[in-house]
Amino acid sequence: MNEIKTDVLILGSGGAGLFAALHVYDNNPALNVVLATKGLIGKCGCSRMVQGGLNVVLNEADSVEKHFMDTIKGGGFVNDQELAWTLVNDAPQTVRELDVQVGCFFDRAEDGTIHQKAFAGQSFDRTVHIADLSGIQIIARLTDQVFRREEKIKVLEETRGLDLLTTEDGERVVGAVMADLRTGEIFVVNAKVVLVATGGAASMYKISAPSFDKTGDGMAMCFRAGAEFVDMEMVQFHPTGLLAGQSRLSGSVLEEGLRGAGGHMVNGLGERYMERYDPERMERSTRDRVARAGYMEIMAGRGTENSGVMLDMRHLGAAFVEKKFPGMCERVMDIGKDLARETVEVSPTAHFQMGGARIDINCRSSLQGLLVAGEDAGGVHGSNRLGGNGICESTVFGRRAGDTAAALAEQDYLRPYRQEQVEEIKKRWLACFKRTSGVDIYPVRDEIKKLMWEKVGVVRAGAKLTEAVARLEELLEMAGGAFVANRDLKRYNLEWQEIINVTNWITVGRLVADAALLRTESRGSHYREDYQETDNQKWLVNICQKKDGGQIKNYAREVNASRFTAEEIRTSNIKY
Repeated sequence: MNEIKTDVLILGSGGAGLFAALHVYDNNPALNVVLATKGLIGKCGCSRMVQGGLNVVLNEADSVEKHFMDTIKGGGFVNDQELAWTLVNDAPQTVRELDVQVGCFFDRAEDGTIHQKAFAGQSFDRTVHIADLSGIQIIARLTDQVFRREEKIKVLEETRGLDLLTTEDGERVVGAVMADLRTGEIFVVNAKVVLVATGGAASMYKISAPSFDKTGDGMAMCFRAGAEFVDMEMVQFHPTGLLAGQSRLSGSVLEEGLRGAGGHMVNGLGERYMERYDPERMERSTRDRVARAGYMEIMAGRGTENSGVMLDMRHLGAAFVEKKFPGMCERVMDIGKDLARETVEVSPTAHFQMGGARIDINCRSSLQGLLVAGEDAGGVHGSNRLGGNGICESTVFGRRAGDTAAALAEQDYLRPYRQEQVEEIKKRWLACFKRTSGVDIYPVRDEIKKLMWEKVGVVRAGAKLTEAVARLEELLEMAGGAFVANRDLKRYNLEWQEIINVTNWITVGRLVADAALLRTESRGSHYREDYQETDNQKWLVNICQKKDGGQIKNYAREVNASRFTAEEIRTSNIKY
């Protein structure tokens, strides 16, 4: 088996992974970095799909305190306050670096300053952007900068991580077992420091927004290695996922700036329904509220024929919509609709996971040698992420992860991995090629998407969650017995890749369902129809999880209330 030895291994080429690679190099150009991406660098992942932009305090009338409070309130007060404080304080420096050093061309106001637009759930218009397709520019420019440093940053495209390697005691990560999708080869990367930044697993839902290569690989690997997780019940559903029948565009996001600019949400009866759910903020309410409102309108029989609701921009004028949202107009035109001149059918769509591996402000996980950043990490957003705080998190904590990785790699030495662990991982992932019959993975894939949507989705209940937990256990066992039809082909074997994807979906789905069953209240994105009230007396805590043998150990931790106390939150006596 081939082996690569390096100082730092980065899994993922989104905003977090790319920025981390740059910061490792810029801290110490002598360090070697391996950056592995499941697709093609600069062309895959969800950071590239970011439309709206990045939240940052730039205006004198705004403040980091306001941004912090918006983030905490939006997160239902269960955010790790030190992580949230780091997010808002590092954002200005991050944007300056993107603007001046990385070369992103942010839209400008008439006076030449960076333009900031309205996003939901915020007390100030602080979202910087590049038209309505910000992620493409950010990822393209970061990728350019990585290529400039290619003598020390080795990029492995179409390469995925299978599992992390640990020391004998399981306390330290020392690398990963990898698979080259182009050849089917399995190989080892031995590293002083490993950063996981592969994104979440929202694609495990029937209607979802993420790129197809984003299947929770990093989260599943971290869990199997023994890392501690937090807030896994908190899954965000974006309110406006495009409905396009069987098209692959179905579920893709129509950006939040459309509502921020004054777009209306209308049900199948033509009613502007948000006044029933948040009459003060209406369509500019937080994502969890708008998504839940749309779902409830559909469930109440007031949806469209295709089980959706409508986004209406017509009253803003076609010229305005086409000028401000060219990317969204083009996306809708792809399905034969005109965003500027007619209503467009949308549905809540699984979008983002607030939960993930538990980290500190420097991206260190509960395992030595393992850093986690971006959507793979939990704690920043609490129970609901504000639009514009996602790519902000990826870039802010990607920079920090790079700085931390460089410091650790300089101080540490390369520890050996255990060959028996490598063989066990290889045997497990290649077992499907040894079978001449077994489980067909595609019906399992379809079932988990339906199961997660119906029983662990926008609106939850104890009985449905209990059914989901039990069935996910069975599906994981079924996936373990899957086989590939073409046993002689490992190169670009899509069936093999789907077996890995589905296994990781189920692994992450079990964490989500377990935590959702345990939290007997409603908070942010987590809504229990059998416990509709928020209970600060009992549930002003974070649900944590980790592997315990073959099971999941669930337990609660007090919220990291470093800026204001739990008692202040309980009594709503918060002054800032």
